Amino acid sequence: MKDAVKIVTIGGGSSYTPELMEGFIKRYPELPIKEIWLVDIEDGKEKLEIVGALAQRMWDASPYDVKVHLTLDRREALKDADFVTTQFRVGLLDARIKDERIPLLYGMLGQETNGAGGMFKAFRTIPVIGQIIADMKELCPDAWLINFTNPSGMVTEAAIKHFGWKKCIGLCNVPTISMMAEPNILGKDIADLNYRYAGLNHFHWHKVYDKDGTDLTPQLIEHINEKNGGTPANIYQAPFSLELLHSMNLLPCGYHRYYYMKQAMLDHALEDFHQGGTRAEQMKQTEKELFKIYKNTALHEKPAQLSKRGGAYYSDAACECIRAIYGNRKIHMVVSTENCGAIPCLADDSIVEVSSIISATGAQPLAWGKLPAAEKGWLQMMKAMEECTIQAALTGDYGLAFEAFILNPLVENNENTQRVLDEMLVAHAKYLPQFQDKIAELKARGVRCEDAVVEDLMQNGH
Repeated sequence: MKDAVKIVTIGGGSSYTPELMEGFIKRYPELPIKEIWLVDIEDGKEKLEIVGALAQRMWDASPYDVKVHLTLDRREALKDADFVTTQFRVGLLDARIKDERIPLLYGMLGQETNGAGGMFKAFRTIPVIGQIIADMKELCPDAWLINFTNPSGMVTEAAIKHFGWKKCIGLCNVPTISMMAEPNILGKDIADLNYRYAGLNHFHWHKVYDKDGTDLTPQLIEHINEKNGGTPANIYQAPFSLELLHSMNLLPCGYHRYYYMKQAMLDHALEDFHQGGTRAEQMKQTEKELFKIYKNTALHEKPAQLSKRGGAYYSDAACECIRAIYGNRKIHMVVSTENCGAIPCLADDSIVEVSSIISATGAQPLAWGKLPAAEKGWLQMMKAMEECTIQAALTGDYGLAFEAFILNPLVENNENTQRVLDEMLVAHAKYLPQFQDKIAELKARGVRCEDAVVEDLMQNGH
């Protein structure tokens, strides 16, 4: 690989971009970047300019001569790229507000990457990742695609399995957060611990061993409900049953709370919904405050307030993954990649989130072996839901979308299931061209969401 590395970030106007810059700056001696291109869309132009100016100030304050380019022309940026990172949000946070509000109106969990909201994010995102890959095939056919656009596992599966971009790795910050918190709990250095992860994005389990092979998982289970127990900031910490976890002898990820304690999580989401708005509305305000901070021309480093975002450390994981590929470092990371037999109960070409060795050849998954019956059943059901969702996103098949809804444990299977699906299709019509015929039919039947916030967003072109 050439010495002067070109990085392209799709969704460059994201509030997470300063973290990405910080990660690249601290790794520069092992990852000699020459230029970084930040790409966004017309609606994100102002944010791109604000965050791009901060990004350049960060590099100017470093010892390194790196130029940050800003563009709304994706093809201009992609030419001869070495690494492409994706952190875009189709429909911006306004789309997430709809994803969360509409299900909650009917007593269902509205969540950005899980449940109905997560599936609709996939419906909007997967066609766009296909367009990006089509450009990459022409303009940078040897580039690595590092995806942390959510739902990361499904987007990565579409990229690899359906769009044929094998040089693709999906990332998530949830394992990173656990591996930052747990060594402190144990009073050990992470270098003295061995981690093993297996599952799907936002639906994995892990175990931890010391350097002598002693299983430390039971010790960590005792601390999982504590404030610094490894759960991302955006997830309400309904307490896990320690008796359940000790029986499993597995550490579930924070997102398992939505499945193991569904009612408690739903009650909390509904309370927020009725009192202070959804998580998306809260994040819209947080983002507004962040960009106000970013405008300060004296600022030349990542602000501490960025850690309040639930996706904190995504970008740092991306930088580490790129460094590992570039330098053939052969390090352990938890990524979404082809299963290749690591989890025997899933197909070899399924995308799974597992412990892997990252080198110049990409991700080599580490075999976990057979899972207990309960975890095997969960994974097979969740993978079936993901596959239905991906196919619906690719084809616009309404029946597949409905089947995905029925399979998803966070979508209540009752008289409102189809109503939620239909209202979300209409609400997101602008970003779902593959469903245009069905949406036209639903509109003709008078289907609409009567939520005032959703109506206002749609009337204003969102």
